[in-house]
Amino acid sequence: MNERILIVEDEPSIARRLEDDLTLEEYRVVVVDDGIVAAKRAVEEDFDIMLLDVMLPGKSGYDVCREVRKAKPQLPILMLTAKSHEAEKVLGLEVGADDYVTKPFSPLELRARIKALLRRSSASEQTAFRFGSITMDLQRIEIRSGEERLDFTALEFKLMAVLVQNMGRVIGRDRLLDLVWGQDVVVTDRAIDTHIANIRKKLGSEGADLIVTVRGLGYRFSG
Repeated sequence: MNERILIVEDEPSIARRLEDDLTLEEYRVVVVDDGIVAAKRAVEEDFDIMLLDVMLPGKSGYDVCREVRKAKPQLPILMLTAKSHEAEKVLGLEVGADDYVTKPFSPLELRARIKALLRRSSASEQTAFRFGSITMDLQRIEIRSGEERLDFTALEFKLMAVLVQNMGRVIGRDRLLDLVWGQDVVVTDRAIDTHIANIRKKLGSEGADLIVTVRGLGYRFSG
């Protein structure tokens, strides 16, 4: 296990505990305690995952996440927060976090979430997927149910691809807007819901439950 982890945490005792625990798991660990420095290092250096505290000097964890996500869309980001309010979790997902843990968290929970995100990162490099009788080929740009090719629009295919490549992860509506439509296009939440409904209908009875609505947060592809 040689994955490189960037820990961004300004509380010395927590940072030290994280560093010790993850080093024992044979990760290569770098610790930073400032938001500005964290954003710079995350963008300029190669890391496999970033653990990011919300409350930081220099620049908030949300701002760091937003900046890093634009530069490195595939870098897994796990936010560490002492806040348990739903609005804070939604904001973290909307600015691009892959997952979050609420302090205090157990070492076992943290390691499990890190491993899950690293697995998802590897899966995002796949180009062909199968879910029962539903198959999706990103290179051929086609989705099939058995032998039948389904009639997806270009936008529906792109939306489906984003969800599939982030399998198991909740994607907020704002994040979907950025990834599928782009930041300069104005699209309502209702429009996203309509496209999701159309995709579910085209997938049919076997595939309709693959896309899960997470109330107040966004959507998750269950696989």
